Amino acid sequence: MSTPIAFLHAFPYGPAMWDEQVGLVSHRPLLVPDILGYESFEAAAAEVLLAMDQRGWDKAVLVGLSMGGYTLFRLWNLQPERFAGMVLADTRATPDTPESKAIRAQQATRIQREGMGFYPEVLLPSHLGQTTREQRPELVERVRKFQLEADPHKTAHSLKALANRPDSLPMLAEIDVPTLVLVGEEDTITPLADARQMAQGIPDSRMLIVPGAGHLSNLENPKAFNTALLGFLAELEG
Repeated sequence: MSTPIAFLHAFPYGPAMWDEQVGLVSHRPLLVPDILGYESFEAAAAEVLLAMDQRGWDKAVLVGLSMGGYTLFRLWNLQPERFAGMVLADTRATPDTPESKAIRAQQATRIQREGMGFYPEVLLPSHLGQTTREQRPELVERVRKFQLEADPHKTAHSLKALANRPDSLPMLAEIDVPTLVLVGEEDTITPLADARQMAQGIPDSRMLIVPGAGHLSNLENPKAFNTALLGFLAELEG
């Protein structure tokens, strides 16, 4: 049987952001949980492990983008033996700065007061690369719709988790499974320097840049993202 795969989504999205990747590997056992709304990534990680247990999975390839990557670090902290491999996409190992924490607190307060209507104008300029924003209006609208459909209560809880996540840099050297680090060429939230830091810190890792993509590289350049993912899976099982 092919190795199971779990896809962990970015903030403030849901499992639907992985639809194309799920279609690509639909012959495998799959887990695509909704991890929005947990006040800590430890709690989100525990739910992912429970779902793996319920499926009878000993191990899986775990793929996390942005917030999904932060959750993967907590998963590793809890049960590293459950990883067959790891994909860290458009994420970072470092914690929030005090300035970022303050911004997240302000956003959470406003979301609880006003709902999600204002949030796309806050997120879109940084979540999508310049190429996407200038050349792919249909994807901009799709991502805007994802953001507007996010549950305000869950979004506010996840902002708290983002602000309070621990420093994962010390654990990089302990990660002893094959790891693929992916980063959008135009990602300004978790830029190339963050990806290089992870790739340099994880012993058995390789890093690939997704051309013409920003922070949501799996949506912005799915062809390159999928090629990298399939190559990594083939390497793991070859």
